[in-house]
Amino acid sequence: MGFFGGMFIGIAFGVGLIVAFARYESIRSKRRSDLAKTVAMFARMTVEDSRVLLPGKFYPSWVVFTKRQKLKWLNTQLDKMWPFINDAASELIKSSVEPILEQYKPVILASLTFSKLTLGTVAPQFTGIAILEEESGPNEFTIELEMQWDGDPNIVLDIKTKVGVVLPIQVKNIGFTGVFWLIFKPLVDEFPTFSAVSVSLREKKDLDFTLKVVGGDISALPGVSDAIEETIRDAIEDSITWPMRKVIPILPGDYSNLELKPVGILDVKLVQAKDLTNKDIIGKSDPFAVLFVRPLRDRTKTSKVINNDLNPIWNEHFEFIVEDADTQHLTVRVFDDEGISAAELIGCAQMPLKELEPGKVKIVWLKLVKDLEVHRDNKYRGEVHLELLYIPHGTDDSFRNPFDPDFALTIFEKTLKSGTEPEAEDITARKKNVIVRGVLSVTVISAEDLPVVDLMGKADPFVVLTLKKSEKKLKTRVVNESLNPVWNQTFDFVVEDGLHEMLIVEVWDHDTFGKDKMGKVIMTLTKVILEGEYQETYTLEGAKSGRLTLHLRWTPQHKYRDP
Repeated sequence: MGFFGGMFIGIAFGVGLIVAFARYESIRSKRRSDLAKTVAMFARMTVEDSRVLLPGKFYPSWVVFTKRQKLKWLNTQLDKMWPFINDAASELIKSSVEPILEQYKPVILASLTFSKLTLGTVAPQFTGIAILEEESGPNEFTIELEMQWDGDPNIVLDIKTKVGVVLPIQVKNIGFTGVFWLIFKPLVDEFPTFSAVSVSLREKKDLDFTLKVVGGDISALPGVSDAIEETIRDAIEDSITWPMRKVIPILPGDYSNLELKPVGILDVKLVQAKDLTNKDIIGKSDPFAVLFVRPLRDRTKTSKVINNDLNPIWNEHFEFIVEDADTQHLTVRVFDDEGISAAELIGCAQMPLKELEPGKVKIVWLKLVKDLEVHRDNKYRGEVHLELLYIPHGTDDSFRNPFDPDFALTIFEKTLKSGTEPEAEDITARKKNVIVRGVLSVTVISAEDLPVVDLMGKADPFVVLTLKKSEKKLKTRVVNESLNPVWNQTFDFVVEDGLHEMLIVEVWDHDTFGKDKMGKVIMTLTKVILEGEYQETYTLEGAKSGRLTLHLRWTPQHKYRDP
């Protein structure tokens, strides 16, 4: 929270004088317009430009130019002003930040308000400034400001949990280093030569703080400390970090075109997780996942809970709005459900959207870590399996979206589902009976390097294929005494809902007295529906060794349900 104060005070100091004068100045003239154009030109000058305009003799030999110039003069003045800024701004910051925190408040907290907020005696320091010529468009210029703050604010939050517990939480030892962008746009021929300023935290280099219960120990309430820390970090990450921005009007006008706008849709299929860390003393964890591109409450998605399972299969589909595919990322947090108590974090992961090729499904396994910011340890916490598809706005018709259940329908079949033309009564009456299904053909070709399970160093492997949703099962013949069996057997499944079905392929060892599982492969049908046909060799999960080669083919069969 003190961070917000430092940010807004620093920005206000750099821009405030210009804003005040701009509102005071109302006389327009040709002379002032010419002067404004000249000021704008100088504002966009780079160091290289100044060297061209000014001969070398104007610079002593000891002058060294760097991209980011120092701001000792500004820091000296800010130190002098800080006690007055602290008194004047604390209440303003408190009233403006509380609604922001409310947007990111986790469900386990009933309320989160300030009981105390002062900025302390240590002023933030601006450690560099630069004009970014390459990042500036033809009608704008961008200033980069680097700020560091090792503050001593007095911040106390009153936290009330859902179970009625009220705690005063002190935020201490705040350390922040970041780079802000000030984008002056659009440029005009009226003083101060720009109409608005957009402010954004372009790079958060470091953010650290500690939480302490006033007169108590926060560890006595498991999960509350993590929830509060997540709230603070999410609020900073999402409310001011690029591509988010605060648009400050300088001259009257409509600046809605400067606000952040959606540029596309991210389709996410949360498939499964494996080898999750067990958080329960008795039994196994009950995992669920929380996913978001922006951690706003109404844009965060939560999966169902899978009870008592460290290898949960969700196979759930979610959609997210994307504002900037180059800088935003998908965040996944996996928790252990604890009933009425706060859920315990198992691990989290992030996927940069810039790594996705528009219109193409990307299948990823992301390793879970304890903390995306600090990286407190490297302990293995499991992995999460996702299928991702980014569709930019305006390109929906040029890409085939396999997550869209209508993507493979003909125009006639879409008409039946939508109830639009043709208007024949019998067609409209039967529209709800249209289904999309297909035939999945799976050829189990071979396996190699299977693990030894018999005392004689051999195995008698066979394969069981299961459709998870319909629970249909088929199996191959047994190949005796082989760790590199060849089957070459093909099986056909009629699939009612291919985009929500999963194929589970298990390799077993046949034994006179029973059978032992040697490993498995779990997959969705997204890839085969999208590509139609492919062959791939999979590494067996839950096995020390072993690979399984499969050939898959999808044949769409759109039919009516039987009456």
